[in-house]
Amino acid sequence: MAREPSEEPSEPGGATENDDPVEDPESSPAIPSAVVASHAAGSVAYGAGASPAHGRTEREIWRLAWPVILAQVLASIVSLIDIAMVGRLGRDSVAAVGYTTQFLNLAQSVMFAVGAACVAMMARAIGARAPDRARQALGASLWISAGLASVFTAIVLAFPHELLDLLGAEPAVRDTAIAYFRLSLGSTLLLAIAITLESAFRAVRDTRTPMLIALVVTLAKTGLNYLLIFGNLGAPRLELVGAGLATFLAQGVALGGFIFAASRSGPVMRVALADLRASLRLLPEVTRIALPAVGERVVLNVAIMTYFAVLGHFGSVAIAAYTIGTRLLSFSWIPGTGFSVAAATLVGQSLGGGDPEGATRSGWRAARLALGVSIVLGISFALLREPIARVFTNDRGVVEALGPFMLMLALAQPPMGVHFTLGGALRGAGDTWTPLVAAFLGNWAFRVPLSWIFAQGFDLDVTWVWAALIADHFVRAVWLTISFRRGRWRRKVGASAR
Repeated sequence: MAREPSEEPSEPGGATENDDPVEDPESSPAIPSAVVASHAAGSVAYGAGASPAHGRTEREIWRLAWPVILAQVLASIVSLIDIAMVGRLGRDSVAAVGYTTQFLNLAQSVMFAVGAACVAMMARAIGARAPDRARQALGASLWISAGLASVFTAIVLAFPHELLDLLGAEPAVRDTAIAYFRLSLGSTLLLAIAITLESAFRAVRDTRTPMLIALVVTLAKTGLNYLLIFGNLGAPRLELVGAGLATFLAQGVALGGFIFAASRSGPVMRVALADLRASLRLLPEVTRIALPAVGERVVLNVAIMTYFAVLGHFGSVAIAAYTIGTRLLSFSWIPGTGFSVAAATLVGQSLGGGDPEGATRSGWRAARLALGVSIVLGISFALLREPIARVFTNDRGVVEALGPFMLMLALAQPPMGVHFTLGGALRGAGDTWTPLVAAFLGNWAFRVPLSWIFAQGFDLDVTWVWAALIADHFVRAVWLTISFRRGRWRRKVGASAR
């Protein structure tokens, strides 16, 4: 599926104002990728690396991928610790976290899309040695992310019952979830600003600061969970409410960390009130760049929420199994996200340097690496699925439901790794339409209708609903492989550059 073709037509490449790298949304929790400007060889006060070179190697792909991989490992550790602790409270609490996570993922998806626009605009400004414009791009991104987050927060705080009913939550689960729902999603504004600042750090090629902050947040969230969920060390025992409060406070720690780091960083990161006022003129441009990424993420997340609602047909056991299983296997998704970052960067830089053949080689090499790693991790999770499940829940029914789900998702790992990586490569070339089409086909032509037919039409076991995941990721991998092989993304960039 990720085979490197021996011959590809050659087209002249060049940097364009439309090469906007954005991240593939199929990961939870997600972290902004395409973190280095596709075509910004120079830097203002940050000393970017050398301009794009020929003959990209696997070592260079790994070098670009590992910071994102490490950051996502930390994020996944937080998620797993959270669900392991909540799992001790019973299946209704786990299901409550699962329903809340669907809305949190939707909010994150939109914020990550704005972050991708921030990366694109700031990086181009840095490459042009225009720090004032870079700060204004960051200011405009902050305006948009804060505005969207405020609207979202107002809705979830005003209509929590209605939103949970929309996903088919059982009354007992809905009532259990309300306080956790409001606390977790009430932190969306803090999350939005933190994501935008994280994207800005990645735009100036500072990946170390986000990793360090991720480590601090990991420790803070774990400690707060330990204190507030179970009432340890004299703290009140708040159970699920404590988990929600821990999430809110940990988001505050993350935001404080990014603000502190930005204040001590280079001039590009220090946004003043004058920059915020001047940034208003860039709002239309940031919006234009972010819209395709928002569209892809909305398509994906609405489909996943619909799929989640179908699972509600099988009760809280299936919901709890899905919630735990996806967090466990999020570790196997991480390499694909990291390779997506590397592919976007190397493809974009090669095209910017007039080397479409190098861009093609970089995309295929990254996809091969992602495929190999995904196969190994998928096999490992499939073989160890029951022992791993027992670490995170003592509910026998949930453990039994997790078995077939984790097996199906393990089988989906190879195509998932491929479509993550090739989606990143296409975005690095400025082609955001093809990944959007792939997400629509995989989810709305296969995952959602197949799961509904299996559950409602034929009243089959939930294992068949799990199997619909494989069809989704396989279709996306095939579509993106064919699209990347055809090479139209190279002609598009070449034509727009002339």
